[in-house]
Amino acid sequence: MSQPSLAIDKLLNKLPELKSEIQKVIVGQNTIIEEIVVSLLAGGHCLLEGVPGLAKTLMVRTLADALDLPFRRIQFTPDLMPTDIVGTEVLEEDHVTGKRFFKFNKGPLFASIVLADEINRTPPKTQAALLEAMQEFSVTYGGQTYPLDRPFFILATQNPIEQAGTYPLPEAQLDRFLLYIKIGYPTAEEEVKILSSTTGTTKVKVAPVLNAAEIIQLQSLVREVSISEALIQYVSLLVRATRPDITPLAYIKEWVRWGAGPRAGQALILTAKARALSLGRYAVTAEDLQAMAYPVLRHRLLMNFRAEAENITPDMATAALIQGVEKPKGKL
Repeated sequence: MSQPSLAIDKLLNKLPELKSEIQKVIVGQNTIIEEIVVSLLAGGHCLLEGVPGLAKTLMVRTLADALDLPFRRIQFTPDLMPTDIVGTEVLEEDHVTGKRFFKFNKGPLFASIVLADEINRTPPKTQAALLEAMQEFSVTYGGQTYPLDRPFFILATQNPIEQAGTYPLPEAQLDRFLLYIKIGYPTAEEEVKILSSTTGTTKVKVAPVLNAAEIIQLQSLVREVSISEALIQYVSLLVRATRPDITPLAYIKEWVRWGAGPRAGQALILTAKARALSLGRYAVTAEDLQAMAYPVLRHRLLMNFRAEAENITPDMATAALIQGVEKPKGKL
């Protein structure tokens, strides 16, 4: 990236402000907030997983409040149909001519930020309609294609503990999410602060920080962040080392059934660029790549039966990967 102008500097200074606005409502979870912002800047979508009551929905609503963008929430249920999210045609009458015609009524997908709540509670047909929109940035109905608003950002949530009556996303569809973010319990100190701040009369107001044009400009800037050839080689080594048939790492051979594809490398570079930009840097470091490796690979490593039986997680495999693949030396 060339030397940033004052206008770009001013725009980048809004990113810490955006995080601060979210943190007015969300206590702790700083890494989670950073990863969501990174996904937004990289132009991808997020899958959030956590047990009930960890403020997943609140976090998405707060992000929407901090962005001057249209927001819709879709509660996914077993009886939800594709037309419920995409939209449908209705028969209308022209009061002047008396002629009848079909008009397409847009569904809740036609918003810039969409919360797909409990995505694993709806059947595959409806999941597929959402995932098609995520990939194509458009929906097709009655043979006609309707483009979606830009920016278009899907945040889907799922509950890991209630699996009865759910429809888990297949691995090929999980791969459509740029990041898979796991939300854990707060610390003791954070929990006390949550209890104190949410049970009184004070209501925090979140101010919008960025609009649609600014987000699109930031997404364009992410692509301009520089990354050295050595680090691109490092990404290739990391991704290739996840594949059991060619990896030099015994840990991966032992625990991983299927490794990550090239899309994982693309996601790793893009999110590392977005992370660098969000931290005020114009070049990617190895630290950026290692930090983003966990949410990028979490849903792209398929663990074998033995690993599942012994509670070996994709995060453990990623940690072994980072430990086992040598970082490039010298100037990056």
